[in-house]
Amino acid sequence: MDFTHLGRSGLSVSRICLGTMNFGPVTDEDDSHSIMDQAHDNGINFFDTANVYGWGENRGRTEEILGTWFAKGDGRRERTVLATKVYGDMGDWPNQAKLSALNIRQACDASLRRLQTDHIDLYQMHHVDRATPWDEIWQAMEVLVAQGKVLYVGSSNFAGWDIAHAQGTAAARHFTGLVSEQSIYNLLVRDIEREVVPAAQHFGVGIIPWSPLQGGLLGGVVRKEREGHRRLSGRAADSLETHREQIERYEDLCSEIGEEPAEVGLAWLLTRPGVTAPIVGPRTSAQLESALAAQKLTLDDPLLERLDDIFPGYRPAPEGYAW
Repeated sequence: MDFTHLGRSGLSVSRICLGTMNFGPVTDEDDSHSIMDQAHDNGINFFDTANVYGWGENRGRTEEILGTWFAKGDGRRERTVLATKVYGDMGDWPNQAKLSALNIRQACDASLRRLQTDHIDLYQMHHVDRATPWDEIWQAMEVLVAQGKVLYVGSSNFAGWDIAHAQGTAAARHFTGLVSEQSIYNLLVRDIEREVVPAAQHFGVGIIPWSPLQGGLLGGVVRKEREGHRRLSGRAADSLETHREQIERYEDLCSEIGEEPAEVGLAWLLTRPGVTAPIVGPRTSAQLESALAAQKLTLDDPLLERLDDIFPGYRPAPEGYAW
């Protein structure tokens, strides 16, 4: 496993991040523990979760599964760079969501209890909250850092100007600010190349792509459909029809070079400027093995150009659309 620093920080993380969103809703506790052990065995030290994972009445369940895994000991917690998130609605009362100082404090303490740990390595804001002043947000985060409950702070689903605003107010407070931004980014969805990527690079913020295979659309879905192994429904089926021509060309290219589409999609992200580690969310051990194989895959310049031809990206703003 290769490692890199998370943004401008000195924190070393694996180039693959283990996403845990399926732990609980899809994958039971025992299998989730096995996948996490498998991740460690293969050098993945970067795990991502969120307080709302488990969803609905079971929100918090995913953090609990990580907590019981940490409780097994044998260095599991010490070897893990643990990232979780705050913002999502965790109850029916006011101040149980978003980024008020009160919710940040209470949500952090609740996550620590579920995770059975005394600190969170990377505490991420799951979404921007424009109703809460940045001085209030940073004051709450500074308290958590001073208490030793949080080491680093990250964002998720921020616009480029949100990152700039956050970093400017943090600098005025002599606070480190953001070290990471978690955004949707894959061959099909490349919007962050306009402004989020340039902002993140300028401020030394590491990019952690989520949905690297666009919900499975880049994982060989057309081939699986033809073989009768997978039938999409709802929005996923609509998205496939919208992008079917591109995805068919993509799968044909992967077949031509003898590689699996899912592995090519992840390997492509590892070539992108500013990307620290794409988040893979395996439901099974086999899916984790596929993600691990992607790190060993080298994509040369001619192949990258062919991928850009199928899935055109964006030049940074404003040059991308102005003179």
